[in-house]
Amino acid sequence: MAEDDPKTLVSTDWLAAHLKDPDLRVLDATTFLPGTGRDARAEYEEAHIPGARFFDIDDVSDGRSDLPHMAPPVEKFMSRLRAMGVGDGHQVVVYDTHGLFSAARVWWLFRLMGQEDIAVLDGGFPKWQAEGREVEDMEPVIRDRHMTVRRQNQLVKDVTQVSAASKLGDYAIVDARAAARFRGEVEEPRKGLRSGHIPGSRNVPYTTLLNEDGTMKDPAELRSIFEAAGVDLKKPVITTCGSGITAALLSLALERIGKRDHSLYDGSWTEWGAFPTLPVATGEA
Repeated sequence: MAEDDPKTLVSTDWLAAHLKDPDLRVLDATTFLPGTGRDARAEYEEAHIPGARFFDIDDVSDGRSDLPHMAPPVEKFMSRLRAMGVGDGHQVVVYDTHGLFSAARVWWLFRLMGQEDIAVLDGGFPKWQAEGREVEDMEPVIRDRHMTVRRQNQLVKDVTQVSAASKLGDYAIVDARAAARFRGEVEEPRKGLRSGHIPGSRNVPYTTLLNEDGTMKDPAELRSIFEAAGVDLKKPVITTCGSGITAALLSLALERIGKRDHSLYDGSWTEWGAFPTLPVATGEA
């Protein structure tokens, strides 16, 4: 079991022990990919960890962008979190109903906004339920609290910066998508996108970072997975995926191994694969 760290990853035991702490805030950040027919908000209303608020990744995003769930403007992030009763001085724990999937995106988003007292629940809601722990269907009473935001621009990259990194090779670019998608052997789930990967990038499918019970592997295993994929950890790292969700799992794993100089390509393949002028590589890295 991974060591508890309230700035990266905590166990269900840790959360159970701290659940009644007055300054703890729990967020359910479940999201489902289009076509699954599942409603994350409805499932939250049926059952969630006591006291959890629902964090809608698509709502707390940049509505001006055509790309899905891009990082929101600072003002929107502040107002949405204030409406959830989350602010300065709170320790936040975020989870999802997959185990480890979209919760890491919210962890990264908080870090982008300069909030470091946030951890992902290791194993998420499935592990919590499997252990027979308490759930509820009531929404918590919200008490407004101000949040101070200091956006950390070094944690995010745009398409121009990633294109330059791909050409220059001064960053290690790591792609969290499944191997067949990375190699360009299958069609992308989103229509209109080319198949393949960013030239020079390496492939670490996010599922390889997880144990069978949905928890994250220990730091020594994580490091060996990145190294086996040919990721040069001496370079700063850019993480990418389909739409910026599972890239954050790579970012979380990098943080767990003590690798601090990482950033996330927010547009990811949804942006890169749609640009006909950007080069696409296929096959192995």
